[in-house]
Amino acid sequence: MDPILKGKYPAKEHCAKVASYLKSKHDVSETSVIYLEGQKTKLWEDNDEPQPFRGCALPDSHLTYEISTSTLTLFIPPLDPDSVIWSGLPLLPREALKRYDIDACLTTSDLPSHFASFTTQDPKPTLYLKTGTTISEPPLDIASLPTDHKFLQPAIDKCRVTKDSYEIALLRHANTVSARAHTAVLRAIPKAKNEQDLEATFIASCISSGAKNQAYHGIFGSGENAATLHYQHNNQPLEARRNILVDAGAEWDCYCSDVTRTMPLNGKFDTESRQIHEIVEKMQDAAFALLKAGVKWEDLHIRAHEVAVEGLLALGILCNGTADELMKERLGVAFFPHGLGHYLGMDTHDTGGNPNYEDKDIIFRYLRIRGEIPEGGVVTVEPGVYFCRFIIEPYLKDERTKKYIDEKVLERYWAVGGVRIEDDVLVTEDGYETLTTAPKGIEEMEKIISGRG
Repeated sequence: MDPILKGKYPAKEHCAKVASYLKSKHDVSETSVIYLEGQKTKLWEDNDEPQPFRGCALPDSHLTYEISTSTLTLFIPPLDPDSVIWSGLPLLPREALKRYDIDACLTTSDLPSHFASFTTQDPKPTLYLKTGTTISEPPLDIASLPTDHKFLQPAIDKCRVTKDSYEIALLRHANTVSARAHTAVLRAIPKAKNEQDLEATFIASCISSGAKNQAYHGIFGSGENAATLHYQHNNQPLEARRNILVDAGAEWDCYCSDVTRTMPLNGKFDTESRQIHEIVEKMQDAAFALLKAGVKWEDLHIRAHEVAVEGLLALGILCNGTADELMKERLGVAFFPHGLGHYLGMDTHDTGGNPNYEDKDIIFRYLRIRGEIPEGGVVTVEPGVYFCRFIIEPYLKDERTKKYIDEKVLERYWAVGGVRIEDDVLVTEDGYETLTTAPKGIEEMEKIISGRG
């Protein structure tokens, strides 16, 4: 593990980054205060078990950041003796001071007096809160303070796009854990009987590496199930199916990994599966060749589509037109319907991408990132080619588009299901650094499945 992770989480640096952004975009007074209210503990209905919590692992916490003095104060729930009996000691203030770069750690019972001190200041500070914040518990008297609910949320979203060295180390370690788990899945394929066997293998490997939480619900789609982009069932038998698409990633200390590999279930890719896998490899390579700080994400996405169309033309699945003609007709969307990737951080689909899901151009509609990619951003690059009947069959029935798809050739590829390859990368000034270390490539995966790797 990177030695930097032995230090404190740079919370104060992150607050200063948000404050600086606020001041650069808006008329923010130096006496202003940023206030964040953590998510509340919520129990399942008719149950005494809490729902899963995401983010800083301190539900029911609060923080204030006083811009004038750069003072960051964390407020955590006070010790509850009854809770200690059942669950043990929670994080204590002295432990929080060691874990997070903060100036003070108080309990939430101190919040009212803390806020009362703001009301006596002259001039009174403006309180910046996230959109929708309702200060409910404990009740705080902020009626006399000027407040703003508009600017903080977009500032945080923007500042989360670029990552510091501590965050990059967390993301890299999450990927290390995921790489072990993907390797374990490859080794388990020969004896697996059901998708759920491989999902269990993945999760067990992550937990044994210390990662008890998954970044998202994993996708373990075999056969034609792999054509469903976010397949969730993970419970179908593997018999007589060619491949399994594994899209799964561990979470490490609230930071995510997001890794996809498509694996042959009989140990070797058959002809059609290999052909599609090779196209997707070329799509990803073409995107990587363009990736660097300042590039427009749309340009990478279009380039990946061009490679897909060229590859499908070469196989004869697409026909009766040049690559340029088929691009203009947006035929690639029938086989590559999603965006090329997304930002990655504390959320799998992290903030700041500015998607436009109302875009009239269908090739851009599902892009989770729009515009230029900054240095320090962490993105996924995840092209894919899918044979989804629900998506493709309307093209086969449409008089304008059906001439471009050879149904006889297509028939050989339905069983491939879908192939996606996904890696997490840090964008640099001149290119990128790959954070994902999971086994990759046809030969390497086949070698591991056969027991030779």
